[in-house]
Amino acid sequence: MRQLTQAELEAEGQTLGRTLPAGALVTFEGELGAGKTTFIKAIARGLGVAGAASSPTYALVHRYPARRGPVFHLDCFRLGSPEEAADLDWEGLLRDGDAILVEWPERAGAWLPAPTRRFRLHHVADPDRRGLEDL
Repeated sequence: MRQLTQAELEAEGQTLGRTLPAGALVTFEGELGAGKTTFIKAIARGLGVAGAASSPTYALVHRYPARRGPVFHLDCFRLGSPEEAADLDWEGLLRDGDAILVEWPERAGAWLPAPTRRFRLHHVADPDRRGLEDL
């Protein structure tokens, strides 16, 4: 696990976004406030999303136009059960999306397609840093 400042986390995210293959599905695990959304916003910038990405906690899915095609940002935190993830149209997201970025993937259960990459973010002793694991 690497411990990164917010600036380092954002730089890492932008680099990742520039190098993700088309159609990538990337998941982000971690406690509330661990930096998942911050990391995803940076990845979105690297993918060419021009506007500011925001957490889709209440909408579940946000769609952002980007260089190669739409980027989908999902937040599964509010799913009441894995069965509710069936309504997220995974097939359509995979077909149409340049990248699918999923927070709280464990809440989608078996409905979640196999991810291309997995990350876990952590709180660490230094409040100005976040732990980042590439799983």
